[in-house]
Amino acid sequence: MRNRKPLLLLALLLSTGAAGLAMAADVPPPAGAPPRAKLDANGDGVIDRAEAAKAPRLAAQFDTLDKNKDGKLSRDELPRWHGKRHGRGGREEMMAKLDTNKDGRISREEAKADPRLAARFDQMDVNKDGYLDKADRELGRKQHRDAWFAAADTNKDGQLSKAEFDAAKGPMGGPRGGHRDGKPPMPPKAPAAK
Repeated sequence: MRNRKPLLLLALLLSTGAAGLAMAADVPPPAGAPPRAKLDANGDGVIDRAEAAKAPRLAAQFDTLDKNKDGKLSRDELPRWHGKRHGRGGREEMMAKLDTNKDGRISREEAKADPRLAARFDQMDVNKDGYLDKADRELGRKQHRDAWFAAADTNKDGQLSKAEFDAAKGPMGGPRGGHRDGKPPMPPKAPAAK
């Protein structure tokens, strides 16, 4: 059997590169939601009611978002979608806040501060050591890559042919599958019979 490492590496690089490019691409903001820098016309670091009027969705929620009722929206009062793409930019920040003892990992007790994280703790603790840390993320990624490769390798020869790789790619050129919800990737579709 030929060495599958170069082919696996190529498949991994192509799939993660395409997925990374797709995720990194700037998605245009919804109509009526200009970026914060454009909203803060006077550059004082907050958005007042007149500045918020440029973004109808923000203006409609202004009174609800203005927690301290000072007539201005500070960075802390702005909604999560404002200034962070899909919440990704705040993941490390959120984990740092939860890590109250600053040991670089989240214990089950620390996770209780975020009910959504606490509910998924066992699923996210891939190595089952009782903590969420970098090792869990790396092991989870490896398991996802291995599962994707196994599903893509339809003839189970330990190698991906171009046809297998192309069939396994999702619409954005990356791996197809449900990695975000913890489900294994979808197997590639079998070629249509003639």
